[in-house]
Amino acid sequence: MACFFRRSIAAKLARTLHQPEDVFISALHAAPVSKKRQSPDFRLPVSTLRMTGIIPSHGDAQLQAEALANELNQDNVVEEISVGPGGMITFKIHRKLLVEKMLEPFGEEDAMFGFNSELLNTLKKGKTLVEFSSPNIAKKFHAGHLRSTIIGNFIANLKESLGNHVIRMNYLGDWGMQFGLLGAGFEQFGSQEKLNVNPLQHLFDVYVQANKEAEHNKEVQLAAREFFQKLEQHDSQAMSLWQQFREITVKEYQQVYKRLGVPFDVYSGESFHQEQAQEVVQLLQTRGLLKTTERGTSVVDLSAEGDMSNCSTVLRSDGTSLYITRDIAAAIDRKLKFNFDEMIYVTDKSQQNHFQHLFHILHILGHPWAECCRHVSFGLVQGMSTRRGEVVFLEDVLDEARSRMLHNMQQAKTTKEMDDPGDTAEKVGMSALIVQDFKGPLESDYKFDWDRMLQAQGDTGVFLQYTHARLQSLIRTNSTIAAKEIDSSLLLENRSIAILQHLLRFDEVLYQSNQDLQPRHLVNFLTKLSHLVASALRELPVKGSPHNVAQARLRLFSGACSVLANGMRILGIKPVEKM
Repeated sequence: MACFFRRSIAAKLARTLHQPEDVFISALHAAPVSKKRQSPDFRLPVSTLRMTGIIPSHGDAQLQAEALANELNQDNVVEEISVGPGGMITFKIHRKLLVEKMLEPFGEEDAMFGFNSELLNTLKKGKTLVEFSSPNIAKKFHAGHLRSTIIGNFIANLKESLGNHVIRMNYLGDWGMQFGLLGAGFEQFGSQEKLNVNPLQHLFDVYVQANKEAEHNKEVQLAAREFFQKLEQHDSQAMSLWQQFREITVKEYQQVYKRLGVPFDVYSGESFHQEQAQEVVQLLQTRGLLKTTERGTSVVDLSAEGDMSNCSTVLRSDGTSLYITRDIAAAIDRKLKFNFDEMIYVTDKSQQNHFQHLFHILHILGHPWAECCRHVSFGLVQGMSTRRGEVVFLEDVLDEARSRMLHNMQQAKTTKEMDDPGDTAEKVGMSALIVQDFKGPLESDYKFDWDRMLQAQGDTGVFLQYTHARLQSLIRTNSTIAAKEIDSSLLLENRSIAILQHLLRFDEVLYQSNQDLQPRHLVNFLTKLSHLVASALRELPVKGSPHNVAQARLRLFSGACSVLANGMRILGIKPVEKM
């Protein structure tokens, strides 16, 4: 595997430069595979050695690279050392050894290729709490919550695959003034009969109607404020109605999450921390951190100069709590309850200021673990609509993806006969949604495009699924010839080597993904792997080849399939067996 070669090269560098081997491990990178010519396997930028003080930071970097390369000798692992532009030292591994070591893990059952790399062992492991999805109760699941749900699921999957204990938390928006409006609206416009028939649609209709009335009717505004005050005072009738709304919503949402394949360990919510929020306010008051504005609101001054230029409001003028007040209480409670090593919030980028305030307030309250809290933000999806027009609800998007994918599969000449075409279309449609979402930087807005998303070729989720299904078919068809021992000298063709060189990068991709929590690194790796596999399948047939050649190629394709499937699962994609 990559770590074997990386360690061998690091040992060579350590002997020459009189440094510990470990300082070179993270500096050595697997080289990207080139379409036009054979690539080296690893590269070392001299700039990294200059920055870390291993070699002098002054002087010509190219000359330094050439001088260092001349001191390094070839051996039974590295067959060629050369220097490229920009002071880049490159290393080429003996081809037969490359094949042998890279395919070795795939001869074992349940091999988790790449995950036991020593590069990944350098990462801190512990307890990670990921708060994601977090829709508002009493509303149907809006398509706008799709990004938080799938991004949070990716982060949780990634952290878990790297050996962390992960807690997946859904922090429901189940408290706040909007429930005052909904409660008052239901008392005026609601129907228990309609609530029983189509609960979330009815609650949505009631909220829209109440909101419309509140725009010009001060009595409705007053009723909403009074209802929320009753909630904060735990009035039994108001709480009973609110509890009914919450239970209905969670039950409906669990069906959507089951369809998405997204599990949660904890369903929490703002309502859990209403009393603790008041304790937070008292603590801020005791510490002298709370100030009252002319409007009667209570704020915390976060400005560096103490001039109130950057304030965070924690109480309304009527004494009711705000979202950030409950978030402060929730964070403190989670640390006590779960003792996490890191906590990650996944929301859209409009909340960046909110989380800066949250982490700042936690810090000034004397919680050093605020440094372990992180906000992963994302941009907006533009133009998400179905054939029926502008979409509002996530289920509409999922239904549309399944319907379009089923149609495409029925039209395609290569589609195999399958037990449940609808289930396959659902999984492939979902993978198309995920890959389109994950292709670029998370903070960027992107334009939703049904046609591009569902293409069978190109860098799409459909192509990943098609490649996986094709490899699975090959493995099933040739299961009788699979062998534990293969002749590595039979896989020295350029197409074979290109796949193996690309697999060298897998642990680095996982490492980089863990650093910035961006799924695009893994998406790009898997789509490139799928393209390399597609080329190899055309030129390196298993069927009709000599027995030992067929066995070697089958091992290569089985290994690629294993890595592809594991990578897809981290992204939150369920690989299909037939397509």
